[in-house]
Amino acid sequence: MIRLDRRAHVSLAARIGAPIAAVIVALALAGILIALAGAPVLEAYRRMLIGAFGSRLSITETLTRTAPLILTGLAAAVAFRARLWNIGAEGQFLVGALAAAALGSQHGLHLPAPLLIPALMLGGAVAGALLLLGPLMLRLRFGVDEVVTTLLLNFVALLFVSMMIEGVLKDPLAFGWPQSVPVVGDALLPKLLPRSRLHIGLLVAVGLALLVALVQARTVFGMESRAAGLNPAAARFAGIGLTRILVLVACLSGGLAGLAGAIEVMGVKGYVTTDLSPGFGYTGIVVAMLAALDPIGVVFAALFVATMFVGADSMSRALGVPSFIADVIVALSLLAMLVALSLANYRIRR
Repeated sequence: MIRLDRRAHVSLAARIGAPIAAVIVALALAGILIALAGAPVLEAYRRMLIGAFGSRLSITETLTRTAPLILTGLAAAVAFRARLWNIGAEGQFLVGALAAAALGSQHGLHLPAPLLIPALMLGGAVAGALLLLGPLMLRLRFGVDEVVTTLLLNFVALLFVSMMIEGVLKDPLAFGWPQSVPVVGDALLPKLLPRSRLHIGLLVAVGLALLVALVQARTVFGMESRAAGLNPAAARFAGIGLTRILVLVACLSGGLAGLAGAIEVMGVKGYVTTDLSPGFGYTGIVVAMLAALDPIGVVFAALFVATMFVGADSMSRALGVPSFIADVIVALSLLAMLVALSLANYRIRR
């Protein structure tokens, strides 16, 4: 009979090696599909790297795509660590974006840029947090599974955004595809490099990843949230208020996802459309799992995923391989990561 025994201690080498091994396995498996498509595998991956890092434009585009993935990845990581299964980062992203557009329009807040930008970020974060607090209250009061409620709220949020940008927030000067009123110039995030889309939102995202890592490792709240995730019954016995901790975790998780939406509007688009997010919220779950829920690992996982998506377009144009191979690679990486984490955390005994 085969059983799994949890290891008392997982070495640093195993924690670092697991995601690296998962990525290598995923790339090897995806290479089979690339070969079946009639393209040379090594050349395909070389083209992918060139597409993501081969020029100033490609580097800035990859880093621009990385910023929202870091924030949605952090949103999933902090929630999952406390066993709050937030599958609604996509909806929280959208309502955060909508809040930033509404507050940052010419009819919104009238503040100087040094105050307006933080105010819009805060508004987006609050909107995202409120959208997650509802499912949490249903779980705490009635035992409703938050996986279902947060997932379904993604569609509610999308329909709400669609209603708003075709109604009270519609840009009267926009023709064709509906979009919201644009944010004013003072609400736009400064660029890190001229003549590029790369903005300071990347620095905000990396800074928040470092801050979340510090909070989880060095504060009472971080210890209590980890305890709530590892063993809720033991945490409650030790006097930790699980309701208070989960509310704080929900505010942090939803706030990070909402902030991602606000930053995308303020840094890239300048307005909201229903296709603002190409799945940032759902991809953030993959990023969190690839990082093994580690905030610092989220930065590298987000960069890897952004590299796959940006580089796949270049590879597709050069070799004719369908660009959705990036989705296959990311999905295989997630599956391989789950297997690698199981092998790292458990021993197989007969």
